[in-house]
Amino acid sequence: MLVQRSDLNNLIKKLKSEGKTIVTTNGCFDILHVGHVRYLEKAKSFGDVLIVALNSDKSVKSIKGDSRPINNENDRAEVLSALRSVDYVVLFDEDSPIDLLLQIKPDVHTKGADYTIETLPEAKGIMDAGGRIEFISFVEGKSTTSIIEKMRKS
Repeated sequence: MLVQRSDLNNLIKKLKSEGKTIVTTNGCFDILHVGHVRYLEKAKSFGDVLIVALNSDKSVKSIKGDSRPINNENDRAEVLSALRSVDYVVLFDEDSPIDLLLQIKPDVHTKGADYTIETLPEAKGIMDAGGRIEFISFVEGKSTTSIIEKMRKS
């Protein structure tokens, strides 16, 4: 379910009052593939509720360049919301989800294993707020970039 950022505080308050363990992750999730699905399932395994902080179209363009995203933010949010592992999706316009994650204050934040505590910008803020970080390994050979490259060669 897509949640407006303005409604997020009430949602978080409700979930915490119910004793739910809140897990977050973030990303562009531009062309959804099996690597994403497995990653999100693993992320959900760390708690009761998974909130995906999704880069808006503006944010994706800023990070990945003018040719991205392939799919617009509403389509990406709808596809993510349809996955059984994803409970909520919230869009953010910034290049980094730090402010949004500090608003959520997750119990667990997950990120790909290509990061470390030292290289993950949001790690300190999440840990200072009492959360922990879990790194998830990627599925070998599965990436949006590889899909785009394969399509260009066709």
